[in-house]
Amino acid sequence: MHDLQQSVSRRYRHCLSLWHWCQAAVGTTLAPRPAAAKHRQKAGRLLILGAMTVALREVFQQLYDHYGPQHWWPGESALEIMVGAVLTQNTNWKNVERAIENLREAGLLEFDALRSIRVEELAELIRPAGYYRQKARRLHNLLEMIHHRYGGSLGEMFATDPQLLRRRLLEVNGIGPETADSILLYAGNLPSFVVDAYTARVFKRHGWIEPEADYHTIQQFCQSSLPCDAALFNEFHALLVRVGKEHCGTRPKCEGCPLANLLPEGGPLGEDRQEAGEA
Repeated sequence: MHDLQQSVSRRYRHCLSLWHWCQAAVGTTLAPRPAAAKHRQKAGRLLILGAMTVALREVFQQLYDHYGPQHWWPGESALEIMVGAVLTQNTNWKNVERAIENLREAGLLEFDALRSIRVEELAELIRPAGYYRQKARRLHNLLEMIHHRYGGSLGEMFATDPQLLRRRLLEVNGIGPETADSILLYAGNLPSFVVDAYTARVFKRHGWIEPEADYHTIQQFCQSSLPCDAALFNEFHALLVRVGKEHCGTRPKCEGCPLANLLPEGGPLGEDRQEAGEA
């Protein structure tokens, strides 16, 4: 566990070093700024929609200044992170933690042991995560793919070309883009930006992407606007989840949000301003 913590710490230091290097490369400085600042950086890659212009680096900086590092994804091994990526579908993380603890107590957070258990038994162990029968089948499908293509070796799997591996993950019944990218990024430390409901909601409400933008469009948009670095993608996505949970749920809560100063003048797009905290 100590080695894991050291590894995570190194990754976040690397993330910050890379980010500040990028700012130096375009001649800008990212010293901490008050959350209410109205400054707009003009150098570097910009997000543009009509009159709304904002640099993705500014979004990252404001989130990081406000929240600090998120140390995500929690897990003691790549396998545990993969399991969590499947179990977190359509549920909250506390339920996933309960299910993973059941697997840990049963000695099943090891590839061969988890693959060999009957799907019906697995379903009962992960019941706290909800949709447990469906998720048990999905986990079984994923493990079978890894066994047949990579002999059960996660190291060999993650040494595969990331685009090829992503296609293979998406071929697994029950593994969609968000789950596949979570496995690549968090379990494999491969640069594949994860787009979830929070990410889409934050971007669309601020007017940084078109309202009809789909998963692929948002992912390509982020990956073309950022250095291709797994640690950076990891931290940025975790920060977007944090601000999404606290301020950008089904109904926006803009008061106190570290990105409130980046909203369009009329408030979040597609929302009733009163719901966003304006009387």
